[in-house]
Amino acid sequence: MTLSDDELARYARHIVLKEFGGRGQGRLKAATVATVGAGGIGSPAIQYLGAAGIGRLILIDDDRVEPSNLQRQTIFTTADTGIAKVEAAAAAVRRINPHVTVDAHRVRIDAENVAALLDGADVVLDGCDNFATRFLVADAAHARQIPLVSAAVGQFEGQLATYRGWEPDKPCYRCFVGEDPARAETSCAEDGVLGPVTGVLGSLAALEVLRAVAPFGDDPAGKLLLVDLLALRFRTIRLPKDPGCRACNASAPPE
Repeated sequence: MTLSDDELARYARHIVLKEFGGRGQGRLKAATVATVGAGGIGSPAIQYLGAAGIGRLILIDDDRVEPSNLQRQTIFTTADTGIAKVEAAAAAVRRINPHVTVDAHRVRIDAENVAALLDGADVVLDGCDNFATRFLVADAAHARQIPLVSAAVGQFEGQLATYRGWEPDKPCYRCFVGEDPARAETSCAEDGVLGPVTGVLGSLAALEVLRAVAPFGDDPAGKLLLVDLLALRFRTIRLPKDPGCRACNASAPPE
């Protein structure tokens, strides 16, 4: 993938990294990334992915910008209040980097539209706020063998993982959380969340999307990063593959 003179100047700090270089930047330009959720996690992730030079971003969210979003969703301004999040985010990306193509979908992702929305994606970033959507996105990405970067936050904590469960030694999202049991879910509106917590997790999620597109360093798949920002503590645990996982068994090649 050829980079223009403007792109060479724009991405110079990437290109000089020996672990990344021009080849890595070319991979970013050729990549399509679908982001599910343009809120607390999606907001910083979208900014960094756009700035980094991902060639095409697919933004999926059905919400509008509200005043209560503004203490953490830094891609938006007060003037964006009432505007669809994906439209405001798309405009912000175009201001950040005119070399990025942005497809904005103001829809709630569901079983009928998930395949079409994720069509062509090389990586999926899930930053949504409910288990029903997480399961739907995870299953769709798994079935299509699209790497899934999944991030979640609450109050002062967060977690992040990359899933490629179709690989024999790697777990999928369902290996981690199990099947679809009844789960008590709360929201940021009920529990609260400190603004920079979403910034930390969203930025880390963007980093892992870049790593999934243009590999560098250690492979994070099969590990879960747990972040406790009350204690300023980061720890990583290994996620085992569940031998009884129906998603992984369904995608396993016949013996």
